[in-house]
Amino acid sequence: MSKQKAYKDIYLKCKNKGIQPTHTAEVGVYLPETSNILDFINDGIRTTLVEPDPDTVKVINSYFYDLNNVTLYPVAAYYKNGTVSLYRRAASTFLGDSGPSPAMVNDRYETSDDDKFEVEAKMFSEIDDGTIDLLSVDIEGAEWYVIQHLVSRPMVISVETHGKYYINPKLKEIEDWMEQNGYIIWYKDRSDTVYIKKELHHPSVFENIKVGMFNIYLRLRRAKKIFKR
Repeated sequence: MSKQKAYKDIYLKCKNKGIQPTHTAEVGVYLPETSNILDFINDGIRTTLVEPDPDTVKVINSYFYDLNNVTLYPVAAYYKNGTVSLYRRAASTFLGDSGPSPAMVNDRYETSDDDKFEVEAKMFSEIDDGTIDLLSVDIEGAEWYVIQHLVSRPMVISVETHGKYYINPKLKEIEDWMEQNGYIIWYKDRSDTVYIKKELHHPSVFENIKVGMFNIYLRLRRAKKIFKR
């Protein structure tokens, strides 16, 4: 396995703040070389991965075959155990009942039986052993299914909440959960909001302004879509 040269922002920011997780987790991996927590994996940190797409699972297993710090669950995270239908659209794989996905909103994708497949689904509480201290979730609109069944209370949680014209359909529930469980927004990027335990971070005026400006940018971008109709 070849190691990447460019470090992810979440890795660098944690390093700069002295946050040293002992158990990282990622739900929705896609290609292993693009994993949001690949730097932590390369550091030998214990890692839990959850990825339902069988084609991607094969790639992940091959990529990390020589590492004993990685455990992969080939299932979909859901609000109950069972079987679910997923749709595969290029780099986007999403549940059929989780609300509008980024592919549906940004690319106007319409679900097709040709892209549909079924996989096993598990509640995240059956995967989470309570020791996860850094979590990344990117499952195309179904992130709330992970958050609502979290056993751990990670120091840092990265959630896909937005992107171009898309906004997570369960953003209000996610924001409420974060507030109730002692998290604040650390920073945002083009698709994710990264939350941190409030006792670990005291945002400066500049950081608050930066997040506020980013929120304005996102609202303007979504408004642009309305005017384009």
